[in-house]
Amino acid sequence: MELNDKVKNILEWIMCFIIAFVMALLIRYFIGTPTMVQQPSMYPTLKSGERLILNRLTRTTHTMPNRGDIITFEAPTSDSYIYTADNVTAKYSNEPTSLWGKFTHYILEIGRDSYIKRVIALPGEHVQIQDGKVFINGEELQEDYLQPGITTSNANRPYCDLIVPDNCVFVMGDNRPESTDSRSFGCIPQEKIESTVWIRFWPLDRFGGI
Repeated sequence: MELNDKVKNILEWIMCFIIAFVMALLIRYFIGTPTMVQQPSMYPTLKSGERLILNRLTRTTHTMPNRGDIITFEAPTSDSYIYTADNVTAKYSNEPTSLWGKFTHYILEIGRDSYIKRVIALPGEHVQIQDGKVFINGEELQEDYLQPGITTSNANRPYCDLIVPDNCVFVMGDNRPESTDSRSFGCIPQEKIESTVWIRFWPLDRFGGI
């Protein structure tokens, strides 16, 4: 009887651990998760080492982000950097095919790289980058979040004059000279958008919504 009680107690602890693990995965995938900024491409809006809370309800509800939103998305594969005029959508050629591969890639996010960028243009909009400026449907985009003197180069960036396809967004980093973005790999499909940046919680002197 005593042995059975011990086994029962162990099984209850295992069940509690499994439930807690599943709940954590569900919250992380569908609601929100913390992350840390690791690259300078969004400077000065976001600085390397800052810690953020990501809102994943955008993905859960299949809501298209707004212009100006800062989003995270799965990094395109290297063949996206080979320009094709008939397809301006970023490419993802290493998609997992097995059930376990999909679970580790999409749910556990093991071995998957993500980028943080700002939404510049929405589906159906004509993006043009010329003379160091960004134009949406022929009108110059006012970008007060850029540092003074920062311009938007189109040199060696093939995707700088295009119409954003349906269910896609055109994204760029605020630190334009140090950002690899849609100018290099094309537009991001909505299905590859992971979250919008919600709150910066570290450092404390910059705590607040983004």
